[in-house]
Amino acid sequence: MLEIPEAQVIAGQMQQTITGKIVQSVETNHSPHKFAFFHGDPAAYNGMLAGKRVDTTAAWAGQIELSAENFKMVFSDGVNCRYFAAGESLPNKHQLWIGFTDGSSIVCSVQMYGGFSVFASGENDNPYYLAAREKRNPLSTDFDSAYFQAFLEAAKLSLSIKALLATEQRIPGLGNGVLQDILFNARINPRFKVGNLTDSEKDALFNSIKSTLQEMTVKGGRDTEKDLFGSAGGYATVMSNKTLEKPCPGCGGVIVRQAFLGGNVYFCPSCQPLKG
Repeated sequence: MLEIPEAQVIAGQMQQTITGKIVQSVETNHSPHKFAFFHGDPAAYNGMLAGKRVDTTAAWAGQIELSAENFKMVFSDGVNCRYFAAGESLPNKHQLWIGFTDGSSIVCSVQMYGGFSVFASGENDNPYYLAAREKRNPLSTDFDSAYFQAFLEAAKLSLSIKALLATEQRIPGLGNGVLQDILFNARINPRFKVGNLTDSEKDALFNSIKSTLQEMTVKGGRDTEKDLFGSAGGYATVMSNKTLEKPCPGCGGVIVRQAFLGGNVYFCPSCQPLKG
């Protein structure tokens, strides 16, 4: 799933790879997927983008935005974007294909669910897109300790830490995937309540959000996800499905997987005890 690190990495790769290319044509719904969501009429995407030059790409939280003259395209959530050079074999199944005049392509497919948008600049009123653009990104200097303290003070004391950080777009792009290592590094249980956090735990959580996301980004994303060229990220996840059978790196104990708030959480009961 596209979260902050992967969006940053893939947007950067797109900037290096497709900037300056001219869109020849766009195909949508080649392989229909009931959880592939399109903003507006997907059949109109070709008419909006064909003949346009790709100017820039950018990451907004967990979304990737491609600018092509007076139009923009946004990829979000579970969209997998892959680049194929001219002459390379393309996958048979995909939900969106962008072909360039030099024969290269961007091919996008959806995992569980994912969203695509094409719109004239300034005309996207999707609340998730607007939140991604407007709220502070943990990778930025604006997301500082004072901002995080105010963020905590505005939260209901009964919220779990997972609900606080990874639901309702409170921090866009910080989802259940990156949450696991953030909480392990802070030594906080995902079920722990906001109201029970000590000052030292608040500091640890803030520092972990900043440092963990930075490390994930610098290393090319998580090893559970793939980049624009289909390569796994270089950040080795500590708490994920890939490490479930391994001992906890903190204490050597057993890593636990539990269903919680619509997804699995991975944690060490010894290093991340549920207190209070």
